[in-house]
Amino acid sequence: MAPLDQQVLRTDVTGMPLEWIGYQDAVKLIVLGQVSYTLGSVIYSLQGGHNAKTGHRTKIGVNAIMATQGTHPNAHKFYDCYTPPLSNRALFKRDANVCLYCGTQFMTRDLSRDHVKPLSQGGIDTWENVVTACKRCNNHKGSKTPEEANMQLIAIPFAPTHAEYVYLQGRRILADQMEFLLAHFPRNSLLRQRLTNTALTSA
Repeated sequence: MAPLDQQVLRTDVTGMPLEWIGYQDAVKLIVLGQVSYTLGSVIYSLQGGHNAKTGHRTKIGVNAIMATQGTHPNAHKFYDCYTPPLSNRALFKRDANVCLYCGTQFMTRDLSRDHVKPLSQGGIDTWENVVTACKRCNNHKGSKTPEEANMQLIAIPFAPTHAEYVYLQGRRILADQMEFLLAHFPRNSLLRQRLTNTALTSA
């Protein structure tokens, strides 16, 4: 069985990825009859109370992916004009903890958010204008553009789709959860390309 901090991927009834939940919330949804169907492996097998009639103890299995009743009210936005909230945690994961100037992978504590077009020059705090940078490169670039600092970006910053953002929010994603999420990434997803290339390299 999985450790108790393993996350469950919750979707709506159409299979749209919504969020990550803990096993307590997953069990609550099962008990309340809110689960339409489940996918993936059983990651928790929990024991409940005793049945008054049979005397047997109830068991609840929690799958890696759980589809709950209803559809998300803003599902249409996820396909077209959805822009997820920007955070350093999601940004660093988007860029695989790699400084997009020197190309070196760092621990999170050694990374920072860099604005490609600096705020002092009218740049804005959006996914398309921010990249992961090590503190050394960020300090060297300062309030200049990459061209002015004679520094070259090794990848183009982009805004993740909703499904990609759900991936970025995940911790220790299981293989069946990853496969499910990848199926919801756009065909031309830069994140999909990176993850696929990483998997091929490590194979």
